[in-house]
Amino acid sequence: MKKTILITGSNGQLGNEMRLLSENYANRYNFIFTDVAELDITNISDLRDFFNHTKIDFIVNCAAYTAVDKAEDDVELCYKINCDAVENLAKIAREHNINIIHVSTDYVFDGKTHLPYAETMNVNPASVYGKSKLAGEQILQKICPDAVIIRTSWLYSSFGNNFVKTMLRLGKERETLNVVFDQIGTPTAAADLAAAIMQIIDFEKFTGGIYHFSNEGAISWYDFTKAIHRIARITTCKVNPIESKNYPARAPRPFYSVLNKDKIKQTYQIEVPYWEDSLQICIEKLLKE
Repeated sequence: MKKTILITGSNGQLGNEMRLLSENYANRYNFIFTDVAELDITNISDLRDFFNHTKIDFIVNCAAYTAVDKAEDDVELCYKINCDAVENLAKIAREHNINIIHVSTDYVFDGKTHLPYAETMNVNPASVYGKSKLAGEQILQKICPDAVIIRTSWLYSSFGNNFVKTMLRLGKERETLNVVFDQIGTPTAAADLAAAIMQIIDFEKFTGGIYHFSNEGAISWYDFTKAIHRIARITTCKVNPIESKNYPARAPRPFYSVLNKDKIKQTYQIEVPYWEDSLQICIEKLLKE
């Protein structure tokens, strides 16, 4: 009998990539894709009604409030989605004995180190968004100690709004662009994260805990932009490197948020693609659209 996977937040970047990937697993799993219109995960009574009528084996929570700057003023809604909704899903998962995979962020760190962050390193979020995501992690671990939490960074996709698509558009519209060079991290193709999630579900043993996943390598936003334009063959826009202090943002960003991925590689035997290889695949797909 096929097991059933529920994907929440399925209209976002990762949710859409999960939808695309599900076609490869249709012979082994049933998939249910929901977003707020179909299932409001902030409403515990709606959730209970849904799960009382639907047998679910895995929950993959892709739902999140990700407007980092806006979150500084929209605190209540940010926490409602990134923490309260996670608590609701955790309670349901415990009541129905369901394995849950939840996606978190590099923003739980303050970015003041210069070593790739391992899962055991101290968390110290500097933004409302980061604090809300950490709160979600903590409540999930408290209720469901066997949950899998995956922290990721700089997520992009051919779906939705993201840095890659913005830089492609601005590169065609403008003659110059100023992009920060002193924030270092790793871009992550949502398609690669979706593949890792399915590998975890498909693995012989579901081992709970916090894991880090991003593509391999480390670059600045400036280098990332230069690569985007090079791959897309955009030559009419000059990209200038600037310091973060010259690009004021409402919410502070980590200056260094490279993630150490040894744990997820070893536990689930996941091979992680290099960031530029995945970027090329995504841009080629976008250019064909």
